[in-house]
Amino acid sequence: MSLAPRVVIAHRTTEYEELVAHHGTHGQAAFFLSSRGRDIEEVAERHRRTRRALADVTSAIPLTWRQSRVERADLDRFLFAPEDVVVVVGQDGLVANVAKYLDGQPVVGIDSDPGRNPGVLVRHRPASAGKLLRAAFASGTGADELTMVEAVADDTQRLLALNEVYLGAAGHQTARYRLGLDAGDARDADGGGVVEAQASSGVGDGMEGDALELTWGQTVRVGVCGRRLRLLG
Repeated sequence: MSLAPRVVIAHRTTEYEELVAHHGTHGQAAFFLSSRGRDIEEVAERHRRTRRALADVTSAIPLTWRQSRVERADLDRFLFAPEDVVVVVGQDGLVANVAKYLDGQPVVGIDSDPGRNPGVLVRHRPASAGKLLRAAFASGTGADELTMVEAVADDTQRLLALNEVYLGAAGHQTARYRLGLDAGDARDADGGGVVEAQASSGVGDGMEGDALELTWGQTVRVGVCGRRLRLLG
């Protein structure tokens, strides 16, 4: 007997949760923000919207289906199955982050804070989750195939990203590079650069922890990855 479909909900810790975890209590977090001219209610309201979005998506999953959740910080340790459908609840940048760990699984982007996020990759509202999930498991459902890029160092280190990678120092230092194509043309460049697979609106999810550790004289090949992000439109 085949396994029931599995839906994986990807999300990230909210700013409110991070503040309370750091300062210990709601009151302490509120005092910290007020000392900097901010109101914790704004942060708390965004937290509540995210929780409601997660609850709406969860309730839209049929009772006979399997489901799992993964927080952004645990993505590199989570085992995605080939038959999964991944629902990303949050910002555009979270979709870009999740994409690095997938290999063809369909992705549904749910905007947890409409009007605040650009909605380039999180294109749908929580109320549409049920319809989108049924479509994801239906044969012949179309999806946008978005380009992934990979950077491979000469010591076999490998990094995947959605559309672009940054080559440069982690801080404000200036580095020197020699850029070349397979045809043999090369030129020198200073500073850091963004290598894009195609022109697109930029999305990010903050400073990423995954990076290639390079030393002087190393070579990195950057090109289009065989994997693509399958984003349900």
